[in-house]
Amino acid sequence: MERTGIFVGTFNPFTLGHDSVVRRALPLFDHLVIGVVGDHVQKPGLPPAEERVEAIASLYGDEPRVSVKPYYGLAVDFARQEGARFIVKGVRSVKDFEYEREQADVNRLITNGEIETILLYAEPHLSSLSSTMVRELRHFGVDTSPFLP
Repeated sequence: MERTGIFVGTFNPFTLGHDSVVRRALPLFDHLVIGVVGDHVQKPGLPPAEERVEAIASLYGDEPRVSVKPYYGLAVDFARQEGARFIVKGVRSVKDFEYEREQADVNRLITNGEIETILLYAEPHLSSLSSTMVRELRHFGVDTSPFLP
């Protein structure tokens, strides 16, 4: 039986931190699906899902164990759709940990333990990196390429 995990987010933009999570999660799974939150989310300045999917897919074109797809609805429903029993999440801080722990608890409850969450801690040099920070720096004209894969 193939072990499939999903890694979900808006990925606006997909940063070196996200890439780190993907690369460190790959040894744990036969297949990792990167789920890009679809266009139904009301976030100002959110590029279309297909644009984000294409950008991320281009990064992993040589890695057959990674696929990138848009998803709509709950992450646990996307996990079921993809045949995944695991949701991979990156954690940078105690604040992230608490949020992800609560999400994991709810997901476990609503799936009767069918879906498990795996937390991967940020590498120390990436622990302050976020998509929000990158967007803000871009807003002020700062070159953000050092933060992007």
